[in-house]
Formats: sequence, structure tokens, C-alpha cells
Amino acid sequence: MTNPIHHNFISGQWVPGTTTAPNRNPSNLAEVVGDYAQGDAAHLDAAVQAAQAAFPAWSTSGIQTRSDALDKIGTEILARREELGTLLSREEGKTRPEGIGEATRAGQIFKFFAGECLRLSGEILPSVRPNIGVEITREPVGVVGLITPWNFPIAIPAWKIAPALAFGNCVVLKPADLVPGSAWALTEIISRSGIPAGVFNLVMGPGRIIGEALVNHPGIHAISFTGSVGVGSRIAEACAKSLKKVQLEMGGKNPQVILDDADLAQAVELSAQSAYYSTGQRCTASSRLIVTEGIYPAFVKALQERMERIKVGDALAAGTDIGPVSSQAQLEQDLSYIEIGKVEGATLAFGGERIKCHTGSSAEGYFMAPALFSESTSTMRINREEIFGPVASVIRVKDYDAALATANDTPFGLSAGIATTSLKYATHFKRHSQAGMVMVNLPTAGVDYHVPFGGRKGSSYGPREQGKYAQEFFTTVKTAYTLA
Repeated sequence: MTNPIHHNFISGQWVPGTTTAPNRNPSNLAEVVGDYAQGDAAHLDAAVQAAQAAFPAWSTSGIQTRSDALDKIGTEILARREELGTLLSREEGKTRPEGIGEATRAGQIFKFFAGECLRLSGEILPSVRPNIGVEITREPVGVVGLITPWNFPIAIPAWKIAPALAFGNCVVLKPADLVPGSAWALTEIISRSGIPAGVFNLVMGPGRIIGEALVNHPGIHAISFTGSVGVGSRIAEACAKSLKKVQLEMGGKNPQVILDDADLAQAVELSAQSAYYSTGQRCTASSRLIVTEGIYPAFVKALQERMERIKVGDALAAGTDIGPVSSQAQLEQDLSYIEIGKVEGATLAFGGERIKCHTGSSAEGYFMAPALFSESTSTMRINREEIFGPVASVIRVKDYDAALATANDTPFGLSAGIATTSLKYATHFKRHSQAGMVMVNLPTAGVDYHVPFGGRKGSSYGPREQGKYAQEFFTTVKTAYTLA
């Protein structure tokens, strides 16, 4: 039986691509999740033109209209969270509970921004000149291009689409090639929300074609991108040349500090959750475990014992703790860093090899045993470069001051954590950590949808995402003067 083809969505219509590509299940490489259209530059241009045509009416539409549409989208996502979460897990590889959780978050995001439509505020100020009033308001930026990654295939599109629409922008979405299914399912829900034709458009296809055309299109006013540092840097350069507004969320090499006074069981659990769950494929995952020397031996031993209980298997199988790596390319990258770490002199204390799954079927998938390096140093590549897989390194340090310095010794600055029972050290770390998000006695991976998300240094560029801070990117400020 032939799978139905999932088309692009342009100007309110489902439009075939120039070809199609299969979307395969990384837990079972023989299973095709679906066949998805591959667009070209002409499809992208049509989508941008449709968004341009829709912008005047949508940008000045009533806030209740926009709020109702976003609330309807959020309501349907939440009602279908198990179905959508299952689809997500089939195409991306995170476990079904994690997939359902992500779908739930997507619904909550749309619900939140349905409210933000009604909360957009301005200011009325007196002028320094007599008989003149000053009004400061926010208006939509225009047509925005959204480029989303494969590791959160419904939540990240949601946290870009929802504020873009809430504040009156029109959208062209280009999802990651690896996971078109969740983006298509979200688009199908949006298509029935009452949003006018052209306000939201989906163009699937290779980044080298669709992504580049989107970034360089003169009809696009802003680009929001989540992905690799290399691609993000090229997007920033292109947007600077064309004076497009740009927002980038990129890499991370997040530190988790464990001090001598930490609760050992708590420190081990939060480290395991941060480093290995979701197969370590989270930009906020802890890949550098920075441990003071007093607790170091006990921590390494306890973490090894905890890792022995992690079940790697089919994303949909009951009992699976972590699913497969997302793709052959990602698996090869992860395994190459295992070899790099050994050559550099770190000790491979656990895992790091391709395996058969522990749960589910005997089907071939991209399964990898979570890896732990001990006796590593900050100068090693495994502690400098983002691996983006279930690989973590332990770095031994003398004391808190050395731990803080090591945590900040990175070109990235997305998330950082500390495990300690000391209020003094926790307070100091929150202030002096060079990261955009800091966790105290919590996993570094795991954030709320109603507060700002983003980092510093090479991790992020431009305004924050999520929460009320999303308005900084998706709106522009206007100052109007009136003579009384």
C-alpha cells in the first residue's frame, strides 16, 4: 500500500512539491512514517508572496480574532496530544512519554499566546515640549521566516509560530528535513483554525534550497532560526547584508557543577536526566559534569550504576528510557567523538558503542549506549565542541572557584546547573554563571513555556524566545507625537 503524500501548504492550499522524500522511523529503519513533499525556490517564492498579500489585513485584524484562532489551535493540539506525541516519537526517536509531553507543551504555548494577543501594551507619556502627547506602541514586523530543528519538531515550531501570529505577522515555516511529520500535522491543525489564506505557509525541502531561498528572499523581513552554530552564523551574515531582523538559537556545551556538599543521589539523578534523556539531543543537555574532588570518586561510581539501569530501545515501547539517535549521520558523529575522547586521553568509563535495543522489537535502529568519560580536561575537544548525543564527560576540579571558572570556560552560554546544599554557592553561581539560564539542584534540560528562553556568547543571538519577551523579536516599536 502506497503512503499518502503530505503536501506543502501555500496560500491556504495544499500544494504538491517537485518530488517527495520518505520520513523514516529511527527506531525501525524499515518503517516509513510518511512521504512528504520537497519544495523548491518557486514554492518558497509563492509562499512569501502569499504572506505579503495577507499581511495588511492580518496585521490590522482585531486582537480577539487572533486570540480565538490561537486558542482553537492550542485546544486541538491538547485534545490530540497522544496521537501527535506518538507521531513525534516515530519520526524523531524520543520516547512516547517525552513525545506526548512535547505535544502538550506545544498546545500550552498556543494557549499562552492566545492570551498575549490581548495583553500587548504600550505607553502614553508626556512630551518635554508643552501641549504634545507621546504614544509608544508595538506593531508586527512583517513576513517572518521560521527555520526549525529536528530535535523538538513540534514544540520549537510552536514557540516561533504562536508569537509570530499573535502579534500580527505572517509566517513561512521551513521545518527540518529529518522530521517533517510533526510540522505537517501542526500545519493541518492551523489550516482549520480560521486564519486567512496566506497568513501561515509551510514549505518543506532541503535547507540548501528552501532555507537559503527563505533567508535571501527580499520579501522576508525577519528570520528566526534554531540549529547549528555554522548555519546560524551564515544566516546572521546574510541577514546583516539585507538588513533583516534575525534571531538565532544555536549550540550549547552546558556545564553541570556538582560540589562536595551536594546530595549525591540527587546530583546523580539530575546529571543522568540532563545528559542522557531525550538521547542527549537537547541544546540544554549537560555534557560537561564538573565535579569537585571530594565527591568525585563517589559521583562517578554512582553515575555508572545509574547508567546501567538506563534502557535503550524502541521509542514507542513501554520501559524505554531513551530512544535511538535521530539519524545515521548523527550516530556517526556521536561515535566519532567517542574515538576522539579516547585518543585525547579521557577514560571511557561507560558505554559509547552502537547496540541492539533493550526494549521493543529486534528491528534495526540507530541505538547507542549512553557514554560517560572520566578523567577528562577542559581542553579536550569532547569538552569544547557540541556532540549532541548521549555523551557526557566528567571533569575533576579542586573547589567551587575552579568549578565556576571551568563552567564558564566555553564559547557557549545557554544553560548551566549546580548541585549544592549551600545557599552561598547557589546564589553566587546564579549571578556569575555566564549562561542565559541557570538551574539549582535541577536538570539543565527542562524549561517552562511562559518564561524567556535563550543564552549568551555563541549559543544565542538576538532577542529571547518564549514568554512575554517574544514580543521583542516579533514586533517593532513605533513612537507617535500628537499636538493637543
